[in-house]
Amino acid sequence: MKKLLSLLLLACLALGMFAGCGDGNQDNSNNAGNSNSVSDTNSDTGSEEPPIELVDYVAQVPLNMNNGAKHAEVTLKQHIDGDTSHFYENIPELDLVGNILKARYIAINTPESTGTIEPWGKKASNFTKEKLSNASSIIIETDGTEWETDSTGDRYLVWVWYKAKGADTYRNLNLEILQEGLAVGNKAGQSRYGSICTDAIAQAKALKVNCHSKEKDPDFYYGDAIELTLKELRTNVAKYNGKRVAFEATACVYNDWNVYVEDFDEETQRYYGISVFYGYNGTFHDILAPGNRARIVGKVSYYEAGGTYQISDLKYDLMDPKNPNNTIKLGDGETPAYTEYTLTEFNSTVTVEREELDIITGEMVVIPTNFKVSELAMSASISMKNLTVIDAYTTHNGGNNDGAISLTCKDDKGNQIVVRTVVLKDNEGNLITQDRFMGKTIDVKGIVDYYDGAYQIKVFWLNSITIH
Repeated sequence: MKKLLSLLLLACLALGMFAGCGDGNQDNSNNAGNSNSVSDTNSDTGSEEPPIELVDYVAQVPLNMNNGAKHAEVTLKQHIDGDTSHFYENIPELDLVGNILKARYIAINTPESTGTIEPWGKKASNFTKEKLSNASSIIIETDGTEWETDSTGDRYLVWVWYKAKGADTYRNLNLEILQEGLAVGNKAGQSRYGSICTDAIAQAKALKVNCHSKEKDPDFYYGDAIELTLKELRTNVAKYNGKRVAFEATACVYNDWNVYVEDFDEETQRYYGISVFYGYNGTFHDILAPGNRARIVGKVSYYEAGGTYQISDLKYDLMDPKNPNNTIKLGDGETPAYTEYTLTEFNSTVTVEREELDIITGEMVVIPTNFKVSELAMSASISMKNLTVIDAYTTHNGGNNDGAISLTCKDDKGNQIVVRTVVLKDNEGNLITQDRFMGKTIDVKGIVDYYDGAYQIKVFWLNSITIH
């Protein structure tokens, strides 16, 4: 029977080693780290197979600082996802900007969790984050004898070793992720630790752990919407036009029957936002109240009048509150970030790495793309200081916006931006006029808006403008 089991494990490895993670329609069994053995049942005879003895393959591989590879002790700067981290390093031969090394883990591919979300992606990401955040020491190791980058030319291919607080030895995180069934192999058999990697993959498949299970990922919403992050949506918004998407964000400001929402991206250290139109539905008025964290499901649409994209066509099935197509509240008590920018920063250009599917290899590839900071910040909360009001215009068109003010402001370098207010009144209900601000230096807090081909700041409350 042991011989039969070994043959089955090898066949499983040969057939599925480079296949993607399960689609959620498989069955989830025991976690490889939670038991010493697992028994299975023969589906043909109903008889119980002998238990599979669990092996901690990670413990079998010690860190060897004299094996001919390059090694460096690093500290965690940013957690990105299951197989990508940014570290602070001190490696003179690399001469990296800010001593920041972007690391791509050798031999593994974890499901996506930073762009389009895939089943088990969040669990893999959280697993890596937990191990590194609680490590007393982290060492990275090359596969060969020199530092090498991946196809982007920007991320270094490394093995990541961590020593947990209170532990005496290091564990190989790449291998541990494979052992936990939170990744598939990526040329794993050809790597420095190839044989032990294939053993760990075979065991995870045999145990049907996580990616290799038949059960649905409890952290993934299965529905007709595309699971993604707000950063992925904002940096590829035209690509998703007309499609239903699902993402998490924090509601910041009501604007009639719209709400501005935003979310923070660890990799770029930026907040991304979008406007959500929910119509005249009181259910969404409560779910998307400012300060609430929500999972938003809706259709990406181009708002012709404003020249911007928004989310619309939200749904909520009262008879089926757990429907994955519902927009739901996840929490509350959040506050807008009001990221502070200077006008120079706001008007500058930055490079953001976007992920796209390579139709030839079937893998996600990173594409560096230039964006205006103002474009990336669209619909997110921001603040600016020391703006001098040099001109003002008050709306008088007989509509609801009568009394709204547009303040043309400049900074000490002569850069200009428009601060647009809604109709503002004081505590006694008196209309605030443009005279209050003309010629003054102000600090503002608001939402990035777009009007007549230019990005501006939209202000919703009188106390969001501070006069020096």
